[in-house]
Amino acid sequence: MSAAVPPAGVAATAGPSPPAAPTTSPRPLVGIAAVLLGAVISTLYGRITSFGLADLRGAVGAGYDEGAWIPTAATVAQMVIGPPAAWLGAAFGVRRVLLVSASVFGLASLLIPFAPDLPTLLAGQVVAGLASGTFIPLTIGFVLQNLRPGWWPYGIAAYGLNLELSLNIPASIEGFYLDHLSWHWIFWQGAVLAVPMILCIAAGMPCQPVNRAVLEQADGWGMLHAGGGLGLLYAALDQGNRLDWLNSGLICALLAGGLVLLAAFVARELTAERPWVNLRFLLGRNILLLVVLLALYRFVLLATAYLIPQYLQTVQNFRSLEVGAVLVWIAVPQFLLAPTIAALLGRVDPRLVIAFGVTLIGIACAMAMRLTPEWQTWEFLPSQILQAIGQSSALIAMILFFVRHLRPAEALTFGAVLQGARLFGGEVGNAFMQTWLRKAEQVDSYLVGLHVQEGTADLGQRLAGIAGALPGVAPDSPQALALLAQQVRTQATVLSIIDGFGAVVVAVVAMLLLIALLREP
Repeated sequence: MSAAVPPAGVAATAGPSPPAAPTTSPRPLVGIAAVLLGAVISTLYGRITSFGLADLRGAVGAGYDEGAWIPTAATVAQMVIGPPAAWLGAAFGVRRVLLVSASVFGLASLLIPFAPDLPTLLAGQVVAGLASGTFIPLTIGFVLQNLRPGWWPYGIAAYGLNLELSLNIPASIEGFYLDHLSWHWIFWQGAVLAVPMILCIAAGMPCQPVNRAVLEQADGWGMLHAGGGLGLLYAALDQGNRLDWLNSGLICALLAGGLVLLAAFVARELTAERPWVNLRFLLGRNILLLVVLLALYRFVLLATAYLIPQYLQTVQNFRSLEVGAVLVWIAVPQFLLAPTIAALLGRVDPRLVIAFGVTLIGIACAMAMRLTPEWQTWEFLPSQILQAIGQSSALIAMILFFVRHLRPAEALTFGAVLQGARLFGGEVGNAFMQTWLRKAEQVDSYLVGLHVQEGTADLGQRLAGIAGALPGVAPDSPQALALLAQQVRTQATVLSIIDGFGAVVVAVVAMLLLIALLREP
């Protein structure tokens, strides 16, 4: 167990630091288990809600447009609470904050399925999001403060393992709930997981006194501007593709409000006597590059988190449980990969491991660009194994390299930065990919349709083949034409997914260029 280090809710503050409070735990492994479980809960909650969105809409009688706000409500709340989370941990102690948050989250998860209508369900989502949004920002700080530096790679590897599992197993879990239990368990699982988390927090985290100095130096307006600005921008990105971006007054208002609040935040932090965040630290060369790399990493994760499920559900009509059978090939190898990569990082420059992992992701996406409408589960296996190795290597090495730039007092703040880059980078990528696929499918559908010309021999042969496969259907019947139109849509969808994998490959090249610019901490 490491020596005690002072907590802080800021990257660097003007003036003397507040008095230190004990931050190490008498049972560090139990406390680390608590925060790692919290990281799983936070990521799993958002993913499984998205997979089960159709069932949730039906449960409260919401239409497509109204129901689209169900996952957005929780993730926007997580984004809003992310910036103040580090300050809350420094002021009130990580143990106290997580005990309250886990209890509130568990209670909200228990009650949400009983919501009689959509507004009540959305309110429950906001409460659950605010509570679970503190989990990840406080995870890394606690791990670093309660492990010897030599064990940091293993603690970070466990964090990476948890995130990868919670990203890639929700489809299987949601499918199991719907097949064997009910949609209520999409939320009730949070109430169940909150119990061991609370027990581990109580048993494994030190009880710290309230830090009056941090409370007196609180920059409430700065935190309000940062959280509110990021939350508004996140909501705009999450709903932008559905509402057609700048053609929607709501999206324009959200973007404008978010940018104004972020500008006010930057102005305040640059002029305040005791700034909440030292922006000059965050804009340091390596720090800025690493934040961008983390955001791009979240984008390349869309190759498995969005593109493959989109293909399987749209083209193959797979249900969630069947989609999960494909994604599990990323999740399962993590149990072996995470400790192996941690051991390797004790001997190899993390930048080389980051580059190695990113390169494997690029190769996996290039392999997936050979996609055809016949691909199902096993065709994805080779690329998924490479993707699993690449994602773990890049994430664990990236976080460890980032940590080497921090002073002990900045550990909690790093958690907030990580949460912001994780959520915001992922949402920027998700918004881009959704719009990219929509536009690409429209273009591909038009180009494929150019080859379907009335009166041509190819069209006649195609319709005759369709009619021959369906007894009693004439080549010029509406049924045959409808099936041909479906084939055109399927081919356009496949081509757009291939274009999506190509966009990820471009992001991988950009990441490799940024990695080359990284210097020694």
